[in-house]
Amino acid sequence: MSDEHQAPEAAGPAGSAGPAGPAGPQPEPIRFYGTTWVHHDGGYALRRVGAGLGALAAAAGGAFVLRFGYEGLAIAEVGSLVTMLVVVAFAVCSALAFRRTWERFTGRSTSTVDERSMQSIMMIGFIGSLVAYALRTLTEAPGEKLRRREYEEAVARHERRRTTRTGNPAGRAKGKGRRKGR
Repeated sequence: MSDEHQAPEAAGPAGSAGPAGPAGPQPEPIRFYGTTWVHHDGGYALRRVGAGLGALAAAAGGAFVLRFGYEGLAIAEVGSLVTMLVVVAFAVCSALAFRRTWERFTGRSTSTVDERSMQSIMMIGFIGSLVAYALRTLTEAPGEKLRRREYEEAVARHERRRTTRTGNPAGRAKGKGRRKGR
């Protein structure tokens, strides 16, 4: 069902005016930020700093755990070829995960099949994903630019529909319309 022809029940509080909620589209919350990204209020700066430091700490912890795995390979004396392959595999997966995470902050993925095929690479390269998240928090909440663009487009669409729709009493100017008694 398109958002133009939604039934009032399906629209919910976000699409109805009155005490239930504000009229018009509502911003999509971002993990760890909620909707504070809209006006940069409610501790937005502290959340950005905290999320960035948390992602860096998690990446450092992950690197420490991977170091134990590397030492385990050295203790097992599996050979330099296997050790090199493991290190290269983690480096490549981290680079791919970094790139993939960075791209998710700038655009929506249209393919769910592609997402499924990348899950294992993202899991192996989790350090790259965490580093991308930490670096993105230096400029904005991760995904803020994408969500802000979508939100502003939705607000503009809502305003165009509201003002041009015929028969919408909320869009009419006061004093116009039918006279009483007719």
